Amino acid sequence: MPKAKKAAPAQLSLLSVLTFACCYLPFSALNTSVAVQVPNYFARHIGLGLAVGGIFGLIRLIDIPLDPLLGLLMDRTRTRIGRYRPWMMLGAPVLILAIYMMYEAPVGAPASYLLIWLLVMYLGMSFLLLAGNAWAATLAASYTQRSRIFGAMQGLGALGSIAILVIPILVSQRHGTDAQGIQAVGWFLMIMTPITIALVAARTPEPTKKLAESRIKLSDYAALLARPNVLRVLFADFFVILGPGWMSALYLFFFTDSRGFSTSAANGLLVIYIAAGLFGAPAIAWLANRVNKQRAFLVSTTGYSLMLIVIFMSPKASFAIAAPAMFVAGALAAGSIVMIRSITADVGDEIRLEKGHQQIGLLYALTSGTSKAAGAFAVALTFWVLSLVRYNPAEHAVNGPAQIRGLELAYTIGPIVFVMIAGASFLGYKLSAERHGEIRRQLDARDALAAEGALVEGAAGATGELAAE
Repeated sequence: MPKAKKAAPAQLSLLSVLTFACCYLPFSALNTSVAVQVPNYFARHIGLGLAVGGIFGLIRLIDIPLDPLLGLLMDRTRTRIGRYRPWMMLGAPVLILAIYMMYEAPVGAPASYLLIWLLVMYLGMSFLLLAGNAWAATLAASYTQRSRIFGAMQGLGALGSIAILVIPILVSQRHGTDAQGIQAVGWFLMIMTPITIALVAARTPEPTKKLAESRIKLSDYAALLARPNVLRVLFADFFVILGPGWMSALYLFFFTDSRGFSTSAANGLLVIYIAAGLFGAPAIAWLANRVNKQRAFLVSTTGYSLMLIVIFMSPKASFAIAAPAMFVAGALAAGSIVMIRSITADVGDEIRLEKGHQQIGLLYALTSGTSKAAGAFAVALTFWVLSLVRYNPAEHAVNGPAQIRGLELAYTIGPIVFVMIAGASFLGYKLSAERHGEIRRQLDARDALAAEGALVEGAAGATGELAAE
């Protein structure tokens, strides 16, 4: 009798996808604030100056090695409530404490204060990001569903980022200072984090079926770095984060001192940039399901570079020209992140089929490490470049034409070069939708056999207990 054809993986409902995507709200909001607002806040208001760049760089050197360790622990975690849920729940209180200490920092706080609490903050962010990405990969197993769920995460995360950019504008309209606007952002983050994480933990299922896996060894993790597809992902992830991160670190300086916008108008443009992720993330995911993920990634990185050129060449203080360019750039930046996260999950399936065990936690830990390294280099290198061109970031400082020109070139050239390198990383990439579909069919068949074996063992054990009685 012929075997019944295996059913395709069930499609996640839109409500399920959006509920889970809430986990990205606090991470995305805080990540945007740390990239754009926090360096400026500590350099100008707290009084640390250009030393902030060195502190961010040093923190990443300390913080990056923690992610592979967390990935190892997550891959080995087995609890009654799941593998990744406990880690996300643990990350919330760590993050809330760090947010309070960072955003309520006293004026004149020493560099050691920023060093300590920035490290704690990044630790909490690692819990959320690693657990969220790995959990998403298990929720959506197919090539197309992954683009959908990671697109939703990036798109919904844009709402959180928009909020932290709008808050300082609202505070300013009520005659509050820039510092009070950033402090209000901190309170918003402290309220949003426990609410969203509790919603995800309570309402999102985590697959608990027995998978066909072998014993994980530390040597297996070192072997990941020898795999060409893993290196592609890490290389692309580093540069696609470094480009926008470089831009973010210089953003307020560039748009106020070079483009002639007020701080409020510059924040308004940034709101447009982030809000575009609501459209760009699902749009690039849609494109990927029609032309493949690596081509969609190349489209997003090339288009992003073109928009930076448009912004650089536009007239000063022209909101009408800058706004649409920022919208397109923001949409494409969000789409690039969606593609990297989705491709990483596909590579994780390829590894599990070949090696026989789950390594998705460590794989996302490696990409988290490259993302963190890129973010650190973005702040450290841009502030170093500012020192080379003798740009003064202090409040009410006056910079001459040479310093402004150096700021403009740094803001524009760096991100273009970096994101184009990221796009080129996937030239010759072979893991297509068809190849991934075959990988999933083999994994599902193997997991089904493992599940049947577990049922047989359970039934045999129960029979033995009855016989003993």
